[in-house]
Amino acid sequence: MQRRTVLGALALAGVLPGLSFAKAQPVINVYKSATCGCCTEWIAHLEKNGFKVNGHNVPNTAEYRSKYGVPSALGSCHTGVIDGYALEGHVPASDIKRLLAEKPKAKGLAVPGMPMGSPGMEVEGHGADAYDVLLFQADGKTRVFSRYAAK
Repeated sequence: MQRRTVLGALALAGVLPGLSFAKAQPVINVYKSATCGCCTEWIAHLEKNGFKVNGHNVPNTAEYRSKYGVPSALGSCHTGVIDGYALEGHVPASDIKRLLAEKPKAKGLAVPGMPMGSPGMEVEGHGADAYDVLLFQADGKTRVFSRYAAK
């Protein structure tokens, strides 16, 4: 047996606590229009914050909102999917990390309305609007998951 195989087996068994295999970060699949700049900026925000992202240019993003249970009232310009949750609009990476850590019973998170200053909607020289990140359920009910103040 090779040394690498033995060490890996011991690490998995917990015999060598200093040697561990990092759990892979789940991938976010993002369904967006090919010409949307703010979608591209949101993906860059996610990658900068440690997420692996697969961007998919699609002709009709509404199809994906429907497929993943995003209420039409919360619709935005792109839909992301990670670990069984839908992400609609410019959801900050910190909220996605919190969602994955807490694992609430919900369909996902949404930032409706494309507020200025949210990730991917930053404009140099302009402030940021106040906005809420909403946790939404399969029945369309929402509650505030995070609140961001205007700047």
